[in-house]
Amino acid sequence: MFSFIKGTIQETEKNYITLENNGIGYQIFVANPFSYPLGEEKQVFIYTYIKEDEFSLYGFNSLEEKELFLRLISVKGVGPKLALPMFALGSVSGIIDAIDRENILYLTKFPKVGEKVARQIILDLKGKLVQNENVKSSGFEEVIEALESLGYKTGDIKKVLPKIDSTLKMEDQIKEALKLLLK
Repeated sequence: MFSFIKGTIQETEKNYITLENNGIGYQIFVANPFSYPLGEEKQVFIYTYIKEDEFSLYGFNSLEEKELFLRLISVKGVGPKLALPMFALGSVSGIIDAIDRENILYLTKFPKVGEKVARQIILDLKGKLVQNENVKSSGFEEVIEALESLGYKTGDIKKVLPKIDSTLKMEDQIKEALKLLLK
């Protein structure tokens, strides 16, 4: 469907904005509509939600937000209307950290997220999310893949990567990472 829409903010309402692009106004549900100034040109990353009785666009300021949103709605019991408000009250890194640390109290502060849903989110996503530090762009792609194939979780791997010398051979990087992971 749509990856992003770039246009001018024409309207802000309680839970959506209207983004005008080439004479067409797109109604896009966003977490914080009033953070989009009227008349400003903006690029909004889009998720298209299609159901038998609904066709909706959900918008995000960054690809990281969109990717986390997609992971959240993959969890049983979490739909777009439950996941979107999480971005109004929490940041991407805060949500990922809460999931990785099993912080149910943090997750239940979001509207309509009870303890049961929070536990399901943790169960389905813990260790599977990488914060926007973009570890893979740092030259450790093969190291990450090797460690994941050994059964280590992405969240644990990304914590030790900054401590590894990137000038070492890949085999030595893996050995160093294993030493740090075993501590």
